[in-house]
Amino acid sequence: MSHDTEARISLHPHHGRVQVRIDETLVADTTRAMELRERGYPPRRYIPREDVRMDLLAPSETVTHCPFKGDACYWSFDGHRDVAWSYEQPTREVAAIKGAVAFYADS
Repeated sequence: MSHDTEARISLHPHHGRVQVRIDETLVADTTRAMELRERGYPPRRYIPREDVRMDLLAPSETVTHCPFKGDACYWSFDGHRDVAWSYEQPTREVAAIKGAVAFYADS
């Protein structure tokens, strides 16, 4: 498939365990992550909300818009601003990530 006809965004099950630690605190732990691959960006793993310690995250006022995924809302953790995000109403093409949480790699 050429770069021109390749889908801009694709979703793939991530096989294996994904853990997210911030300052030694385990914030997420799953074997059910979905990997979103978007041309021009590093792959991002979206973790089902049930596998994220949402009680440790505080909603942020940050909202961003992606024409391919929709509006993202963000969360912060103990002085670390906007460490995670999710799409509460994603576009139809990426509906499978609805409500799942992604973290920046350096979180």
